[in-house]
Amino acid sequence: MRLARVAHSDGVSFVALEPDPAAPREKIVAVEIDQHPFGSPTYTGRKWPMADVRLLAPILPSKVICVGKNYAEHAREMGSEAPENPLIFMKPSTSVIGPNSPIKLPPNSERVDFEGELAAIIGQPCKDVPEARGTEVLLGYTIANDVTARDQQKADGQWTRAKGYDTFCPLGPWIDTEIDPSDLSIRTDLDGEVKQDGRTSQLVHGIGGLVSWVSRIMTLLPGDVILTGTPAGVGPMTDGQKVTVSIDGLGALTNPVQNA
Repeated sequence: MRLARVAHSDGVSFVALEPDPAAPREKIVAVEIDQHPFGSPTYTGRKWPMADVRLLAPILPSKVICVGKNYAEHAREMGSEAPENPLIFMKPSTSVIGPNSPIKLPPNSERVDFEGELAAIIGQPCKDVPEARGTEVLLGYTIANDVTARDQQKADGQWTRAKGYDTFCPLGPWIDTEIDPSDLSIRTDLDGEVKQDGRTSQLVHGIGGLVSWVSRIMTLLPGDVILTGTPAGVGPMTDGQKVTVSIDGLGALTNPVQNA
């Protein structure tokens, strides 16, 4: 199942996309889910052609937990080796935007980078999850861009300011509940030029282990997002450019870049 969150003439709804978002857009229908998509969703009976709705961020998390240096080549391009244990940090929920919404470049940063990532979406409240069950508590997966003010990250020594600006966490276009994330191509294009080209099989710490690690630190709630790390090739974006993160089977997340 592919789940999305859309704006329509009557407001905002969670929907299931049928028959398949890979089909031509004019054949896709957004079927409204009653209340929320967790557990066994029920439907209201309302539906809209995709042409009549606008895709939003597919979830509004209480928190976004990110994993740093989780691809060995990216860790090396940042000047270190991949850490023995997952290196985590957080983005505020206010950093989340959806497809085609602009990434706003703060005026006090001289370099803002893209970081294409696979995002795991928590599907149930959980704490102290065994690694073997880490993926069982997930609703599914979507695409993320861990936008970073690189100069501020280096200057501060910790990452909250650099990672936390409004618009610095694009998510979308939908959540896939069935995809196997073990070996997916992940690519970032800037104005059509490939900048990152990796595979999720290169993750240093796997998804089940990441969920377990984080859940031993904090309770995870339905809709919380774990960004699993970015491949090598991160780089700067400037006003007027367009960045697209693509993952096999999950589609593409595109956002324009604008000065704030």
